[in-house]
Order: sequence, then C-alpha cells, then structure tokens
Amino acid sequence: MSAVSLSKNELDAPTAQALEAILVSISGALLARGWMLATAESCTGGLIAAACTDLAGSSQWFERGVVSYSNAAKTELLGVDADLIAQHGAVSEPVARAMAEGALARSHAQVSLAVTGVAGPTGGSADKPVGTVWLAWCVDGTTHSEVQHFAGDRAAVRAATVRHALQHLSARLPR
Repeated sequence: MSAVSLSKNELDAPTAQALEAILVSISGALLARGWMLATAESCTGGLIAAACTDLAGSSQWFERGVVSYSNAAKTELLGVDADLIAQHGAVSEPVARAMAEGALARSHAQVSLAVTGVAGPTGGSADKPVGTVWLAWCVDGTTHSEVQHFAGDRAAVRAATVRHALQHLSARLPR
C-alpha cells in the first residue's frame, strides 16, 4: 500500500507500513466471514476510506465510505437525528454512534466505523478542544465508542484518527 492518500507530512514510511499491516489484518478478518465494511467520516474527510481502498483487492471487503462533514450531511446521508446534533453537538458520543449505526443501516455492510472530531486549528472549545475525536465501531451487532484527544496540528490529528480507528477496528473483529 502506498501513502498516496495521506500527505508525506501526515504519514511517514514506517507508519504507512504499520497501517498496511493493520489493513491486511482487517481484510483477512472480514473476508473470512464474508463481511463488508462501511465508513462514516467527518473530521478525516475520507482518509479512512482512502486508506482502505489503497489496499489492492479492497473491493472484496470495503463496501462504501460516507464523508459527512456538515451536520446536514450527517442527517441526510446517515440518518443522524438533527435534534441529537443540536443537543450534543456534532463532536459527541451519541452522534458518533448514530453515524456508525447509520452507515450500517444505509449500506450492505456488516461492520462500520465512524469518526467525528475537531481537527483544528480552529473550531475547538473548552469542552471540546482541538484534537478531540469521538470514534464508534459497529461489529457483530454491537456498537462501541470512545473519545480520544490527539495532539498536533490538523494533519497530525487526522492521521492519528485514521490509525486509531483502524487499529481498534482490527482489534474488535472476530478471528
């Protein structure tokens, strides 16, 4: 896999090799079960889907990716309730979970992952500073979620989000 989708500043060569190993693990687990993956991305703007599809043969296990950067896109494309966004904000656990569940409901996939966060350099707040990212995974009928606080500039936050989302997806897939 090349790091074409991620700029040189976002992903160095050793990290690209580690990411490829994670994707090979994910693809093997999904293929073994005949499952497909769907992604729902906000702050990463499609970088997770791009990383997945950089791996040759990914059409056998990667079903689709939705970039839902705006709140309207989250509602229209993923079915996230606008009231949920209004109540909790786009960068929140309920919205990340709804994005992951919406990606499954609107695809032919059996597994999904979603990310929503504040990549920076602007947009942060006292409650949700730059680097705050909510992640959610739907695997085998169960939705898992967590918050992370990544350091660095916009590129570093986005690259860390991609790596973390895929590492934790790999760990959650049954073998």
